Amino acid sequence: MQSTPSYLKANARTEPLLRQWYAVSLAVPPASGAMFLANSQIQIMKSYVLSPETHATASQDPSMIGGPFMNYAESRVPEIQALLDRTLTQAKPILEFAENIRSLDQLMRREAKGFSLEPLYAQIPDALKGYVELTYDLNHVPSFRLIEQLLYRTPVYDRASQSIGLSLVDSDERPFVLSTPRLPGSDYLCLNLAFDDPRLDELFAMKRTPRPVDEIAELLEVGAADRPLFDTLFTQVEPQPRPKAGFASDGVRVRYFGHACLLIETREVSILTDPMISYEYESSIERQTYADLPEVIDYVIITHAHLDHVVLESLLQLRHKVGCVVVPRNNRGALADPSLQLLLSHLGFRKVIGLDEFESIEFEGGSLTALPFLGEHHDLNLHSRIKYLVRACNKSIVVAADACNLETQLYRHLHAEYGDIDALFLGMECDGAPPSWFYGPLMLRKQSREMDYSRQGSACNYTRAIELADSLRCKKAYVYAMGLEPWLSYIMSINWTADSLQITESDRFLATCRERGVEAERLFGQKTLHL
Repeated sequence: MQSTPSYLKANARTEPLLRQWYAVSLAVPPASGAMFLANSQIQIMKSYVLSPETHATASQDPSMIGGPFMNYAESRVPEIQALLDRTLTQAKPILEFAENIRSLDQLMRREAKGFSLEPLYAQIPDALKGYVELTYDLNHVPSFRLIEQLLYRTPVYDRASQSIGLSLVDSDERPFVLSTPRLPGSDYLCLNLAFDDPRLDELFAMKRTPRPVDEIAELLEVGAADRPLFDTLFTQVEPQPRPKAGFASDGVRVRYFGHACLLIETREVSILTDPMISYEYESSIERQTYADLPEVIDYVIITHAHLDHVVLESLLQLRHKVGCVVVPRNNRGALADPSLQLLLSHLGFRKVIGLDEFESIEFEGGSLTALPFLGEHHDLNLHSRIKYLVRACNKSIVVAADACNLETQLYRHLHAEYGDIDALFLGMECDGAPPSWFYGPLMLRKQSREMDYSRQGSACNYTRAIELADSLRCKKAYVYAMGLEPWLSYIMSINWTADSLQITESDRFLATCRERGVEAERLFGQKTLHL
């Protein structure tokens, strides 16, 4: 019996799973999730079962990081075959929905020639009727809009297929999320809990507030066979005390937690950007972890919907302490652009606010304003992306994420509207992946390799970054969101060197900023800044 109050260990890893696959941002919403399942996950499982040795070899090749190769030895074939068989049976309505989406696209290409679309409604696949609107743009190019809110109420959104993977972690190594499902084992426990289950909040609160393991095990309905592994996730040792959370001084403190995650604090407010938090374990790289966060986070702000900026693993562990999540407003029903507001609301977040460009939220002593976010999205017409202007204590901070300066005049307009910027946080992953890497499962028409690589999702290079910083007249410039931290490797699949373009271009940017008297740094690991 475990009746003594215990804490959830600081290295207790929690992975959100969907049919045993890591739940990335596009795989959870109903329509995009169906396409991810049918056109990526099913295909990878079939390929692995046919040739496990190819997958095992490729997954160990650094040049193949991020490819569709399952990181399992041949011995796991029976388990993957069982998962494949189970998925094909249990997810049949979801796979049929994906096929119906493809059939609808073919119907539109074949029949929609600029004349009225009304006769085509009768030809829409039965499973899609009432869930789509057929449209033209002003150039008479046909398309369709999904009524996404309704789809969350259908079997296509299957809460029963959601689960939580629990394990202890002692290093930054993990299999790549887009290629390798998670299998239960002697060191990996899967609990059948939907992502919106409020009992998860009770579990994650145990990082700070102890309670008996028997009590939480009963609450989560942990079976007797799973108790030995479940019990290893807890300790009776009180966590090491940290510096008092919160910020009591005048001015603004910004703490860097890695990648695109910043904690912006004043006396009145705490704002966390694009949460991706490392667990705590012995490492040569100093880092801030969940224990370094305040008891209450007033706002979590999300810049865009890519898998390294909407990390459900971190978001779900923070849900119990978050007052409000702010996301780009979007409910336009595009297949590749599901609504973040709908998604997070269905994941149990109590207050989710969607902002359009130039809309603001006022708080005591400051405001959050949404700014246009151009570039990095492969020329796709996606609306789930904004930069943020944070104003507090007479300081102005621009959280730009991976925005690319495609048109410098935009930033001159923004400067005319908002004035000089005290601190700019800008990503410079200037040699990004092609659209097929993340959006490939959603694409209904094949594109050539040349076309694919001509539309890489790249952030600013040196020239674009320095023009952006000059236009905003920023006093401090920080390069972040580069995926450099090793605890991002399972999501980012990045293997850069000192000679990589992303590094050399950002080095040039930092050097030029310093020559011009602008404080500049590329962030890594952890950092505390005072403005």
